[in-house]
Amino acid sequence: MSHLDKESLSRAANEARGIAIDAVHACSSGHLGLPLGAADIGAILFGNSLSYNPDEPKWLNRDRFILSAGHGSMFLYGWLHLSGYDLPMEQVKNFRQLHSTTPGHPEFNETPGVEATTGPLGQGIGNAVGYAMSSKMAAARFNTPEHTIFDNAVIALAGDGCLQEGVAAEAASFAGHNKLDNLILIYDSNDVTLDAMAARTQSADTCKRFEAMGWDVIKIDGHDLDEIRDAIDNAKKTRNGKPKLIEAKTLIGKGIPEVAGTAAGHGEGGAKFAEAARKGLGLPEETFFVSDATRAFFKEHSEKLKSEYNQWQDTFNSWKAGNPKMAADLNDFVTGKLPSDLLSEIPEFDPGYANATRAAGGEVIQAVAEAVPNLVSGSADLYGSTKNYIKSSGDFGPDNFSGRNIWFGIREHGMGAICNGIAYDGIFRASGATFAVFADYLRPSIRLAALAGLPVGYIFTHDSVGVGEDGPTHQPVETVSGLRVIPNLDVIRPGDPEETAGAFAAMIERTDGPTALLLTRQTVATQNSIPVKVRREGVFRGAYIAKKESGPLETILLASGSELDHVMKAAEELGGGTRVVSVPCMERFDRQDASYQEEVLPASCTKRIAIEAGVTGLWWKYVGSAGKVLGIDRFGISAPGNTVMAELGMTPQHVVDAAKA
Repeated sequence: MSHLDKESLSRAANEARGIAIDAVHACSSGHLGLPLGAADIGAILFGNSLSYNPDEPKWLNRDRFILSAGHGSMFLYGWLHLSGYDLPMEQVKNFRQLHSTTPGHPEFNETPGVEATTGPLGQGIGNAVGYAMSSKMAAARFNTPEHTIFDNAVIALAGDGCLQEGVAAEAASFAGHNKLDNLILIYDSNDVTLDAMAARTQSADTCKRFEAMGWDVIKIDGHDLDEIRDAIDNAKKTRNGKPKLIEAKTLIGKGIPEVAGTAAGHGEGGAKFAEAARKGLGLPEETFFVSDATRAFFKEHSEKLKSEYNQWQDTFNSWKAGNPKMAADLNDFVTGKLPSDLLSEIPEFDPGYANATRAAGGEVIQAVAEAVPNLVSGSADLYGSTKNYIKSSGDFGPDNFSGRNIWFGIREHGMGAICNGIAYDGIFRASGATFAVFADYLRPSIRLAALAGLPVGYIFTHDSVGVGEDGPTHQPVETVSGLRVIPNLDVIRPGDPEETAGAFAAMIERTDGPTALLLTRQTVATQNSIPVKVRREGVFRGAYIAKKESGPLETILLASGSELDHVMKAAEELGGGTRVVSVPCMERFDRQDASYQEEVLPASCTKRIAIEAGVTGLWWKYVGSAGKVLGIDRFGISAPGNTVMAELGMTPQHVVDAAKA
């Protein structure tokens, strides 16, 4: 091991503690426990062991650092500032203030150097697993015997709260099974949770638990700079098929004796002792103090890091010159380049096609995967049902990190957080699948994908009471609408195979947020009376005229998904004054300009009826107070799917009766 400048690192750790104390004290809000207790870990990470370039925060081969315990955000903001990222002290002083780049919890794309939006505990661990997967996939795709351009490490810092959340166990188990040995989890083990000492709620041996999941583990003193350095550096260079857990025993709130080592040290309780704490840490009375010596230390360290970056850049340029096709592919992946007309890459379905939209999706994804080579597709032990297996590729795993099919196991929440991590990394397009009724198992991850603007795809099948015999536990009457209320999530429920093609293309072409596809288990009709182009492109606009009235407009029938066929049949009986509007995606329709919305749903026609095999609430914005909504505001029934649909009023005749009434 190289010489460690412990004097400079200890000084930087104490100054980082001071910055955290002053920031939390200034706004009377925040969490001091981790920034103070883990300051020595931060000093080693940012002052010695992490490979990064503050001038190039998105450098492809940087080490990724994820603060899973996002409540300790002042830890990250303090070290990003000290290490030279574009985070000026003025922003640090504006911690948790309006429009600052130091929000209450770290947010992706808000602050240079922040790799993931964290705060909901355990998510960052799943994100780190996704990052580690992305790095493994990139290395398998792009490294050559002559040039190694991807060999970075992924390091996450987590606390007891992260490890207690179930999502962490799902992700950690997946990581161990898939031998992600580029992943390092530092466990800030301070024996404290928010309400009480950790012993009140936990007694498991974390190291043994991780060992059982296939991880290497080590316990260290989280305040001993040599031990921290040795543990991290050894973990980075040891690629033995096992991810690494470093349990670092720390004193929460270290530097504020009045609360250190207690539950009171977790939050902002210690900030009122700021003046005495600064004195005890050897800091001057000046707030937000950083010494010239610390500035000089990080300036020198930054030069060393940039020299290593330049060496990598030389290797990268040599690789590009020798591998132009791979270089072009990598550039396309990173820049998000897509085919100019993805819809044209998807073959049209035979007019006689008759199957479920999940089956249509299984055909569509093959064409999409061919056209979008960085698409990866996983399933929560349900490939046989969700139909999203990419047939042209193998399975992701320790024997084939270039495989594009990810076997997540029965770990929906872990799947969601891992997909987010892949998306954060920005090289591959991630998608995951399960039954719609289990969407709530990964809902927190979906919400974070929407919040962070991640282009993750969710393929949710078995989308309604049409599931049938499995009964109300598996019939997601509220799920589609429940997803629709998440801001920035597009929810697409296609009504036939061509709308399904449009749905997959729309999911891929959207880059500023996630998309959920809701697909049927039961066979749906192919709407051959509607031109293929109209159906496909109609999905992109969210709603479109599927059948135009042949006389003066009297009635508008609206539907999504499998109920599209009901309104098409009802319109035949109701006559020439009836228009049918297919609404596969409310969110996309709501983003259209007013003129298009008026064209599809003219205000002059108030006789409107909507039908969907789910709860009715969200449809009223389209039908108005004079309209009707036919839906299912109750749980389902255990019976054959067609029987359940008929029993609960999901039929063309019910639409006709409502219109005539």
